[in-house]
Amino acid sequence: MTESLTVMFMPESAYGPTNQCIGLGKVLLDRGHRVVFAAEASWAGRLEPFGFVEALVDLAEPDPDAEEGAAGQFWIDFVNETAPEFARPTRDQLASFVQPTYDALVTGARYAEPRLREIIAEHRPDVIVEDNVVSFPALMTSDAAFVRIVSCNPLEVRGDDIPPVFSGYPMADRSQWVDFLAEFDRVHADTWTEWDAWCREQGAPPLPPRAFMHTSPTANIYVYPRELDYTDARPLDDTWHRIDSSVRETDEDYDLPPELADRPDGSGLVYLSLGSLGGADVELMQRLIDVLGTSRHRVVVSMGPRADELRLADNMSGAATVPQTKVIPQVDLVITHGGNNTTTEAMHFGKPMVVLPLFWDQYDNAQRVDELGYGVRLPTYAFSDDDLLGAVDRLLADTDLRTRLDAIGADIRARDGVRRGAEIIERVGLDHRGDR
Repeated sequence: MTESLTVMFMPESAYGPTNQCIGLGKVLLDRGHRVVFAAEASWAGRLEPFGFVEALVDLAEPDPDAEEGAAGQFWIDFVNETAPEFARPTRDQLASFVQPTYDALVTGARYAEPRLREIIAEHRPDVIVEDNVVSFPALMTSDAAFVRIVSCNPLEVRGDDIPPVFSGYPMADRSQWVDFLAEFDRVHADTWTEWDAWCREQGAPPLPPRAFMHTSPTANIYVYPRELDYTDARPLDDTWHRIDSSVRETDEDYDLPPELADRPDGSGLVYLSLGSLGGADVELMQRLIDVLGTSRHRVVVSMGPRADELRLADNMSGAATVPQTKVIPQVDLVITHGGNNTTTEAMHFGKPMVVLPLFWDQYDNAQRVDELGYGVRLPTYAFSDDDLLGAVDRLLADTDLRTRLDAIGADIRARDGVRRGAEIIERVGLDHRGDR
């Protein structure tokens, strides 16, 4: 039997990174290891049922008068308030969304630092796994081994021959890259300089240019299918490990309602989700529902945190949350915001995508899916009814693409990314314990 380790995860508070870590953590738990989640406090009571130890962290001073919200409520509120910015070009969003997001993240990390040091001292992990886009120095300066996970688009790991992260620019056209990077530097210079100095004061090494997150000298894992990857243009050193998908096995089963399972000839089954954060944009969600309600296809809708404000059409069924990893295998097409989890899960199950990006790396995933022919990117706030309905009909009718994606999905599933990721973390922990 493998020697038992204590593995501590600290995911960013949104559903994507947290669910990704839940999948890895469950495999490690089943292999006999103790798994601690240093999760943001709004996840209280949601991790313990899986068998994990909850060691919760506040990222800001708790409000004693606040009502209990959804997991990741801070980011749901933040995105909902910032949603008008998402209709702007990605270059403009650097100042209006990306920089304020980084500022909020680093402020939260500073606040959490003392609590994280307490958690590490209490639980004495052998290996600490961080899935975030900013560093938490306590995690990488402890006696434990440190593993970084990139569960966003891997353009986050920068290189000269790949588009700038957050841009959504194509690989084949470099004409806007330099200007975008210059604007990134202009907007983020002060925040980055202050953050780098603070991390050094906590004992962390210097940050790489333009990066708000350190790379582990031991092991870094990124989640992205080989079929979408950029490694031909930006090779990585041997500390980096790609896992092609990280599909959790903790979702409950999903039975299609009879009205969706029994559908007329020529109709397809579509899954619509803008993720836990994008789903907070009620106006956009309702427009998508209304347009798809005119199609002959059937639709499963993940309605999001404001589900009670949405009205589904007669050809739909949905709920605030649905077990996504059990829904996607049953559908023919995925309409998504392009979050990394949904993008990799759609590829894992071999489904074409219509991608409507909102923020952060979603533009990069949308562009990559479109330019490699696995789906269609649409302008999220400027698409016409015919744009959406036409893209859905074309993708569902493209039997060659669906055959090709069936084969790709089978290949990705055979690579068993979630177990490979868990084995990498386990090996790092065992090696580190042996070196102590």
